[in-house]
Amino acid sequence: MLDTPQAGPRALRGGVLRTAGYVAGILLSLVAVPLLISHLGIAGYGRYVTIISLTTIVGGLTEGGLNAIALREYTTATGTERDRLMRDAIGIRLVLTTVGAAVAVAFAALAGYGSQLVLGTALAGVGLLLQLLQSLLAVSLQGDFRFGWASSTDLLRQLVNVALLVVLVLAGANVVLLLGVAIPASGLSLALTAVLVRRRMPLWPAFAVSKWWPLIHDSIPWAAVSALNVVYFRLAIVIMSVVASARETGYFATSFRVVEILIGIPAIAVGAAYPILTRSARDNRDRFGYATERMFELSVIVGGWMVVCLEVGAHFAIHVLAGNKADPAVAVLRIQGVAVVATFVSVACGVPLLTLRRYRDALLANAIALVVSVVLTLLLVSPLGARGAAIAALTAEVVLAVIVVACLLRASPQTSLPFACLPATAVAAVGSVAAGLLLPVNPVVGAVIASLAYFAVLRLLGRFPPEVRELLGQRVPARFR
Repeated sequence: MLDTPQAGPRALRGGVLRTAGYVAGILLSLVAVPLLISHLGIAGYGRYVTIISLTTIVGGLTEGGLNAIALREYTTATGTERDRLMRDAIGIRLVLTTVGAAVAVAFAALAGYGSQLVLGTALAGVGLLLQLLQSLLAVSLQGDFRFGWASSTDLLRQLVNVALLVVLVLAGANVVLLLGVAIPASGLSLALTAVLVRRRMPLWPAFAVSKWWPLIHDSIPWAAVSALNVVYFRLAIVIMSVVASARETGYFATSFRVVEILIGIPAIAVGAAYPILTRSARDNRDRFGYATERMFELSVIVGGWMVVCLEVGAHFAIHVLAGNKADPAVAVLRIQGVAVVATFVSVACGVPLLTLRRYRDALLANAIALVVSVVLTLLLVSPLGARGAAIAALTAEVVLAVIVVACLLRASPQTSLPFACLPATAVAAVGSVAAGLLLPVNPVVGAVIASLAYFAVLRLLGRFPPEVRELLGQRVPARFR
């Protein structure tokens, strides 16, 4: 499949499917939040979230880019070599995550969280191990373009997790049992994934530590890039908590909660094309360049559309989260929301850059963005409050996108990015936002109207993406395949 003309359309549909699954999972998770807060109380819910955050940090650090490297090897290696690499990856995952979970438990004990939360941390750690094992086995589903099953296994975990939380809350369960919900939820998802991939990749780990280094060596830069990217985008909240008022910090945090959900979409959508990039980077640089060019234009257009929706629907989104008391956060979201299109560009160009193993370039770009974010936040928060932090976050994201684009063009000279889509997208976005804001309608209706106007203007300007016809099941010219 990876070497056929059908690979591009399959990846496109897979990206849309995985994004839909991600959004559905987010909506499902919101069902349990009010029940948990009511059952545990504000303080108890805070402790619950603390343990979830602790295990999430451990998961981010121990994942270490291993899934990306495993997917690269799955799509480029063959036969016994691929089986050995996959078994090594499973062994690395087991060891790293187990050690990380043990560190989390030790931290909870030393921090004086109490016996219940320490036990809860241990249970959450077991759930994390099962979840990361499942995500590693799902590499086979993504590499074989079985995106429907990949999305289904993720959605199954979220559905079971939410259902069990609701049942336990209604039964009056304590926090330990609530934290242990991750075990059956991730266990069922892992079992289903194992059944789906059992004939495509080995399921047993290998513990030949001497052979682990090549995988670990390549995963470290990925982990470092991911860590820097996560840190610089969230560091503004930490800085604001020190130099700004609690109210201004709350305005920025409320806006950030909306943006935080959206910034996960580019990696999921673009990630569907990663198997094509890895294979073409090895075998066909012309195809690699063409795939990168299409990803860039699609990312600009989709990112622009999300900015349109945020600008017009900002008032509605903030009111859903925080009510009328957070009205100043609307302006903050409208500033910070523009960063979404830059995030799409960063991911669309960053993934090909990492595929070419230009790790130093990616690290440098993220490090510079981190410095820009810190400096501008410190300079702008005092006079402008939350809006200053939003400007800093936006500027840092734009700087990151510009540097990543420049690094990619230097690393792949045959790639010619379609920069002509930038002014067309800007014109369509500005015009549709103006229409959506000026019409005397509900913000949700305004966002729908603005979206239709946005794509209509793109069509008139000749930038309407042919891939949309592919999604609708219509034939497109061969050059777009």
